[in-house]
Amino acid sequence: MAGRRLMTLLLLLAAFLAVASGSKPSAKFELIHGGQAPWDEVARKDQERTAFICSHARRRATEAAARGGAKRKAKAAPADEAFAMPLSSGAYTGTGQYFVRFRVGTPARPFLLVADTGSDLTWVKCHRHDHDAPAPGYGAPASNDSSSWLSAAASSSHARVFLPDRSRTWAPIPCSSDTCTASLPFSLAACPTPGGPCAYDYRYKDGSAARGTVGTDSATIALSGRAATAKKQQRQAKLRGVVLGCTTSYTGESFLASDGVLSLGYSNISFASRAAARFGGRFSYCLVDHLAPRNATSYLTFGPNPAVSSPPSKTACGGGSPAAAAPGPGARQTPLLLDHRMRPFYAVTVNGISVDGELLKIPRLVWDVEKGGGAILDSGTSLTVLVSPAYRAVVAALSKKLAGLPRVTMDPFDYCYNWTSPSTGEDLAMAVPELAVHFAGSARLQPPAKSYVIDAAPGVKCIGLQEGDWPGVSVIGNILQQEHLWEFDLKNRRLRFKRSRCTQ
Repeated sequence: MAGRRLMTLLLLLAAFLAVASGSKPSAKFELIHGGQAPWDEVARKDQERTAFICSHARRRATEAAARGGAKRKAKAAPADEAFAMPLSSGAYTGTGQYFVRFRVGTPARPFLLVADTGSDLTWVKCHRHDHDAPAPGYGAPASNDSSSWLSAAASSSHARVFLPDRSRTWAPIPCSSDTCTASLPFSLAACPTPGGPCAYDYRYKDGSAARGTVGTDSATIALSGRAATAKKQQRQAKLRGVVLGCTTSYTGESFLASDGVLSLGYSNISFASRAAARFGGRFSYCLVDHLAPRNATSYLTFGPNPAVSSPPSKTACGGGSPAAAAPGPGARQTPLLLDHRMRPFYAVTVNGISVDGELLKIPRLVWDVEKGGGAILDSGTSLTVLVSPAYRAVVAALSKKLAGLPRVTMDPFDYCYNWTSPSTGEDLAMAVPELAVHFAGSARLQPPAKSYVIDAAPGVKCIGLQEGDWPGVSVIGNILQQEHLWEFDLKNRRLRFKRSRCTQ
């Protein structure tokens, strides 16, 4: 999905998020990375996703005048409370995604979802009692070709299916309701009976699709913070009214390795926006090395994360409201652009890119949303995609520094090198030029060399960037984000980040 999953989408959702528990904490989700797919396949999916992002931004621009962004009110959780979910690389499944462990329903059932900052609909593979048999994508191939089902069989994801009829907290959204017709922009118009479920047909640029009905249910979270840790056992709570898609049919290979998608995009109906509104207005994640083993785990956290931001300070004499959180030790901070033209994606202002300290000559309009450019962070795209003027400048500078290495050909990359020593047969101990992305506010992203000169095959390294169309949006993918802790402060519109090994 991430990478391949971008939506031409037709879907729906809506509802409210609240903590069932009387106290207000924060939470963590564990991030899990899938297995490494062939690079040409990863690149194709990333390009399809980027094409969607650009067309989406243009469509959003034409709708600018129509919307206002009603502000939601939510009770604030205690300042130190949070919740977290385990997060891992999906390399072991052959995908370029990161997976989060998510529990939903009553009683709660565990699912493995793609953590996607480009999605506004959370959905899980689902089977309802009113279906006589599992839909295509559940239990057996829809055709006689079983080759595409190998990865699903290996991961056993097809065995985890949400059964809404067995969840005491599942509530379908009627197709005649205002929620379906007005609040869910991607719901289908068909409504045979007023009490019938609100349906969606969520389509992606690679031809895959997810179809089903939308409702609300409760997610089970594990709280942290003083109130939670004061007790001997970790306290659990329910987030009620989570908008959830019940996908009863899907096509394409995008969803074989996971049970669905966790929406981390900026939207009134996304899980991230609603959970963050309840827990400090922010969420954070740390992406382990994309080739890390299956047991290498980090977390997706909602609420304060002291590793990347310090607690808000009080105003003088104890009066007034607390000031915004400040970056923690070693963390950088830049404005987070929650631009209506880019939603549900998170945009940032890029001032430039440098190689070995030399700022490259890239037209400023490339980074300007007003001029058809801009840049976003996307956990659902693997390889970073730079629009043509930026891509050509960056690869020219990097390849110049690597000119002494023998070139090899490997799709989908333009610049690949034989990194093997002819005398020892081992990797060359050659310095890689330093790449830095300069954000507004003097914040610099200085990724490890392996994030942009990547291991593409044994003894072969490639400049792991892709060229995107101009005009268009540049996408900072999850490989360039790896081994960094990222905090999305939606309340104060700040993005904070710092280097981290991510594993705990």
